[in-house]
Amino acid sequence: MDFSLPHCFCFFLLLLPISTSGQTYRNISLGSYLTAAKDKSSWTSPSGDFAFGFQQVGDAGFLLAIWFNKIPERTIVWSANRNDLVRRGSRVQVTTDGQLVLSDQSGRRIRIADSVENGVAYAAMLDTGNFVLASQSAANLWQSFDQPTDTMLPTQNLSLGGELIAPYLERNYSDGRYKFILSTEGNLQMYTTRYPSTANNVAYWSTPSPTVGGYQVIYNQSGYMYLVAKNGTVLNFVFSSSVSMQDFYQRATLDYDGVFRQYVYPKAAASRRRRWNMAWTSLSPSIPSNICLSTRGAVGGGACGYNSYCSLGGDQRPSCQCPSGYTFLDPNDVRKGCKQNFVSQDCDQPSEETDNFDFMDMPNADWPDNDYEHFDSVDEDWCRQACLSDCYCAVATFKDRNCWKKRIPFSNGRIDPSYGTKALIKVRIGNSTTGPSSKKNDRSTLIITGSALLGSSVFLNVLSLIGIYVFISRLSRQKQKMIQPLNVMPGVNPVSFTYNELETATGGFKEELGSGAFGTVYKGDLANEDTPLIAVKKLEKMVEQGEQEFETEVKVIGRTNHKNLVQLLGFCNEGQHRLLVYEYMSNGSLSIYLFGDSRPNWYRRVQIACDVARGLLYLHEECSSQIIHCDIKPQNILLDESLNARISDFGLAKLLKRDQTKTTTAIRGTKGYVAPEWFKNLPVTTKVDIYSFGILLLELVCCRKKFELDVMEEDQIVLADWAYDCFKEAKLDLLVEADEEAMEDMKRVERFVMVAIWCIQEDPSLRPGMKKVVQILEGAVQVSIPPEPTSFISSI
Repeated sequence: MDFSLPHCFCFFLLLLPISTSGQTYRNISLGSYLTAAKDKSSWTSPSGDFAFGFQQVGDAGFLLAIWFNKIPERTIVWSANRNDLVRRGSRVQVTTDGQLVLSDQSGRRIRIADSVENGVAYAAMLDTGNFVLASQSAANLWQSFDQPTDTMLPTQNLSLGGELIAPYLERNYSDGRYKFILSTEGNLQMYTTRYPSTANNVAYWSTPSPTVGGYQVIYNQSGYMYLVAKNGTVLNFVFSSSVSMQDFYQRATLDYDGVFRQYVYPKAAASRRRRWNMAWTSLSPSIPSNICLSTRGAVGGGACGYNSYCSLGGDQRPSCQCPSGYTFLDPNDVRKGCKQNFVSQDCDQPSEETDNFDFMDMPNADWPDNDYEHFDSVDEDWCRQACLSDCYCAVATFKDRNCWKKRIPFSNGRIDPSYGTKALIKVRIGNSTTGPSSKKNDRSTLIITGSALLGSSVFLNVLSLIGIYVFISRLSRQKQKMIQPLNVMPGVNPVSFTYNELETATGGFKEELGSGAFGTVYKGDLANEDTPLIAVKKLEKMVEQGEQEFETEVKVIGRTNHKNLVQLLGFCNEGQHRLLVYEYMSNGSLSIYLFGDSRPNWYRRVQIACDVARGLLYLHEECSSQIIHCDIKPQNILLDESLNARISDFGLAKLLKRDQTKTTTAIRGTKGYVAPEWFKNLPVTTKVDIYSFGILLLELVCCRKKFELDVMEEDQIVLADWAYDCFKEAKLDLLVEADEEAMEDMKRVERFVMVAIWCIQEDPSLRPGMKKVVQILEGAVQVSIPPEPTSFISSI
């Protein structure tokens, strides 16, 4: 990170930050105000690049913020009330005495600009992204640049004691779990926090301790960010890319995952790109380069929370997962960690319990700093038995004849191919949620008997009351059945809408988003200030199959909850009208994104592949009722506003109870994605989705459809056959020609193509499970050379 540079070059760099005093101002006069409302009124900079005003955050309230105004995502770079959102009707005002004040409808006032000197003449939103209160001579008496939240912009500096605090989640802007600090000793450091407190845990990244203390972090308009001493000497470079401010917007953000990244975005109006892209040239694409391996220490849960593990995903971003036998505490916030989904081993009878437990192996995984016992010169079987007979042992790790025992909660979990460590996860056989039966002694028998005698008298007294209650309940249920012909099963939480409400929300079902086997999807707006746009699926074929689809979607999708699944918000069950209400996906389907005029970014395609794989893993192994989707294809993968992939359309899903492993049904799915067993009248398992995913993965890698007649060579018409030929002949570069990013990442291209070939094997038993697919995509486990699959043409 240290650089020895000629003094003249250092001096040139220090001249690059520009003064805001020479900028064009669009003055905001004293007494001006903005009101939090749906129309998003704002004060903009002279060029219109930045805006200051209220941004609505879901149904939680309004954020007073600064954002990039010409970018569709309206990326937020600063906020004043990230931990205290205000409601509609709240107001921000530049008061007549020169203060910047936020007030809500209850009359509560929050002073944003602290200790402003007398003499404020006006406010201004500058083209640098800095909001200022200025004097008549254009001196800045207060500026938002001095109170950063999670982002720095070019020309912005960070002084001693200054800090950035990551947002809690991508769309939750409150204080999160990570900090970037210029300490008073002059070091740049990154910490996890003791959330919900902002107190620091152990640093997970820092600059080397300088002989001369750092004084300021400078982010200049050429894209360089560096730490300087008080005398102007450059001590360390944070980012060392050269980026044109004329051609690109820039920002450096401490993201919610704890990684500090530099981003650019093309200003050209003709650009079709809808996302920020990392664009620096230093050796590490982020700081730290791998947060999964950086977090350590006995305090705190690490990058992904307790009882979880972290791995670097396809786009070099950390991905959080639970080990076998564990599930997320909150699927919408995976960094809260994981919990056991079975009853722990009974310490009163450990020897009798050993037959009820076994181990799931996790290669290249570890939870450092959680060992309570260590043994050397032992073999793996000894390590397994030692953990199995120890009721405190939840995980054992083994490497080079060393065995470490770990107890719950374990922290700082990570997985990396370089480790060579095998983790042994102890799980209850059958994943039972019931604990062991204990022997009844005489004392417990007496207690139970006495309790039963005492309880019997109470039972007799309330028996008549129960009878009356049951009689009334039956009458009530009978009346309810007359009104509601289809009962929603317990555990389903979507909102019930009337048909008139949804007809109004969709403007008479005017704007069609798409159609499928069971109906048509329309765009809607409930005209509710706290409700996002919706997608309403109107079921039109109310025959037996349509009825079954409705029941399946409402009962099952209502209980699913994963960031890579489209969320069911509500339903209508009114006579002959059957409608489903989903969250609206603003970027449409993967089919439109992938096969459009311009080739999508390689790393975004990689992330989409990982998103879909994790969604399928949840459907197959992690939700309460195993779900086979049966129609995985680009049209059924939707993209949200952040281009995260969400699996949609469970209309073709076949549900399996936990004690089932396969089912048989009529052929379902879409030509080209359908597994061979459909045509052979063989039992259908989750492996049909694996097959479809393999075809989808090849489409993502090559950025082309499964069949294309308009190709140079006849052997390129069928993508799956061509991909295997290229793999066999070591010509994988042909699959990603003209894709510079993919060409520079050929090891990942090869890994993705190899796992795709495994997924499309004719024999279902040769296809990997979804958990292994995810691990291979993330680089956690190696992939072996796949055999030749059956000709794609012969399987359709």
